[in-house]
Amino acid sequence: MEIIQIVALALLQGLTEFLPISSSAHLILLPIIAGWEDQGLAFDVAVHVGTLAAVIFYFRATIRQLIADWFRSLQQRQTVGESKLAWAVILGTIPVGLAGLFLGDFIELFLRSPLVIAATTIIFGLLLGFADWQGKRDRTEQQMSWKDILIIGVVQALALIPGTSRSGVTMTAALMLGLTREAAARFSFLLSIPVIFLAGSLETIKLIEADQATDWFALTAGAIFSAISAYLCIFLFLKLLERIGMWPFVIYRLALGGILLFIFS
Repeated sequence: MEIIQIVALALLQGLTEFLPISSSAHLILLPIIAGWEDQGLAFDVAVHVGTLAAVIFYFRATIRQLIADWFRSLQQRQTVGESKLAWAVILGTIPVGLAGLFLGDFIELFLRSPLVIAATTIIFGLLLGFADWQGKRDRTEQQMSWKDILIIGVVQALALIPGTSRSGVTMTAALMLGLTREAAARFSFLLSIPVIFLAGSLETIKLIEADQATDWFALTAGAIFSAISAYLCIFLFLKLLERIGMWPFVIYRLALGGILLFIFS
């Protein structure tokens, strides 16, 4: 991989993993548009490690509290502190894990085309805009019911379809259920931790089975650049979200989807 490809893909992964615009769509499309060869499984694993490191580091204090309260809740057999939110992250991950296990190969074979990405980019962009417009935005993530958690978890499984955006669909569902923009984003980011870990683990297994040669410079640089861009993305997104809302991302998705339809239809 050339350095420009390493940097571009790593920065793109870090930025789009947490913005509601679909990282998988951009990582599929950029090599097609730029005429690059596929970056390979090893690089995908590296940039996933970078984004995972970024979100864990950003929420490190929250994660420590969630883990501590979760273990205390097991011991005391009742809700303790933030233990419900910890359970929410666990339970919200189960649907996407099952969907990935049973539908991953089908999606990989049949749903990675530019036209599918164009359609999902537009459709789920419109849904995000509707949720941001109609949502009451009067509850925090701590005030979610178990029904809310289940709905968001099931909806998250849709993100396996390229162009959908995991953060986009989870924020859309959370906004429709009445969470504030910041609460919807925080819960989406916490949900991303086990999802990115599972996706990275699956790709690592495939990489080991493929027995490919390893370009350690590309992997290290990719992990570093994706971690930096992901951390800055989370910081700025949460800082600016209440001021700018979701509509800049809705407009971007509609424009991107329209361009893709024009190019590939």
